[in-house]
Amino acid sequence: MTRHVVCPVALHPDGAPLRIPIFEHPKAGLQLIKGSFQDGERFEAGAARELFERSGVETRSAIYLGPSDAIQTDAVWHFSLCRVSIPVREAWQHFCKDGGGHLFKFTWLDLSNSDHDLPTPYSNAISWIKDTL
Repeated sequence: MTRHVVCPVALHPDGAPLRIPIFEHPKAGLQLIKGSFQDGERFEAGAARELFERSGVETRSAIYLGPSDAIQTDAVWHFSLCRVSIPVREAWQHFCKDGGGHLFKFTWLDLSNSDHDLPTPYSNAISWIKDTL
């Protein structure tokens, strides 16, 4: 059964260079924000929800960018461009209650830098985002 994953593309509001939030999971290393799609939810609403739940960053508006089944086996990732509420910090921590609770450490990933060391599927997602924007 194919599962659906929502992924917010939350661009830093300064606009140059294009940057998106990335976090260090205490047990799983560097990751992009993503999460499960909930029945009855629009993909862009799910992306905004996941952005807030995982990072504490609020979305002012979200636009669906599209799906990809090339990110991860047996999953379709749905990407949404999220306009974040300002101000934003350059680095921050957020306690996420999912999975028993974890403190995530966030920073911004420069999309123009091809030298990122993210595991699959996140490196695949970065490629999709860069190709789409």
